[in-house]
Amino acid sequence: MPLIEPSRFRPSWPWRNAHVQTVWPHVARLGRRVPYERERLELADGDFLDLDVATVGSTTAVVLLHGMESCSAAPYMMGMARAATDAGLDAVAMNFRGCSGEPNRLVRSYHGGESGDVHSVLQHLLATRGYTRLALVGFSLGGNMMLNYLGDGQHALPPQLRAAVGICVPMDLASCAERLDTGGLGFYGRRFIRLLVAKAVAKARRFPEALDAAAFADVDSFAAFDDRYTAPVHGFADAQSYWRACSGLRLLERIATPTLVLNAEDDPLLVPSCFPRDRARSLEHLYLEVPTHGGHVGFVAGAFGQTRWQEARALSFLLDYL
Repeated sequence: MPLIEPSRFRPSWPWRNAHVQTVWPHVARLGRRVPYERERLELADGDFLDLDVATVGSTTAVVLLHGMESCSAAPYMMGMARAATDAGLDAVAMNFRGCSGEPNRLVRSYHGGESGDVHSVLQHLLATRGYTRLALVGFSLGGNMMLNYLGDGQHALPPQLRAAVGICVPMDLASCAERLDTGGLGFYGRRFIRLLVAKAVAKARRFPEALDAAAFADVDSFAAFDDRYTAPVHGFADAQSYWRACSGLRLLERIATPTLVLNAEDDPLLVPSCFPRDRARSLEHLYLEVPTHGGHVGFVAGAFGQTRWQEARALSFLLDYL
């Protein structure tokens, strides 16, 4: 019965509005800053990843994967890092390639199925910090990346990896991209496209032999961006091929690590296929919880929106296995 129902998250007004849930934590959340220590991981292909580590001297670490065009400083990342360290666990916030405040060295970047970089981070932490137990928490696109790592079979998962949590996971990339492109979600879609195109143009200026800046002049959708940058740069034929190959939805039955997927039913960025209730009932290791409210990486509660339920819920699940 890995379908968890009903969910215990039941916020009061005004936190039952999906867009309030989605926007409020990113513009109004306050809290203690996380005393990160930055560590650079050099990769075998000549690129690098920047890790921000909050350590309390634990032998257990929770590795955090952010969402699209986000970073370790995002409020939800720092909130989860604080929750982990308050519980006596180290927290390691992974910045994807080009997301740490410094452009990465290669033409390529990150994408929703990039399991290799996750594996490199875990191997690095085990080799240099001697952790005996690890857990993953992936937010949004980072959650889909996490599902790929757990289920795509490209890497031997370390036995120290005990559990994982995905929060607001767009596990059907094609349908979620279409929703952002055509579903009347202009505010969210335009913001992401603006950030992605700016990075692609900057890369084209650095690597004119590989990219043409003019090709991005009229990009106004995920379909166009993934056709012109994400797919060709990362070895996929086109956007549809990328989405098919990297959607975590296709891998649920292959996941053998205890994993909780926490997707709010009113998440404005998700589509019905991101709530695979019938499949979850037959799965052994993947748990699906679908609160009625929560928005996208929201899960705000309390009179002034000061409570972030997702952190307590994620830790509760992880601590059962750590």
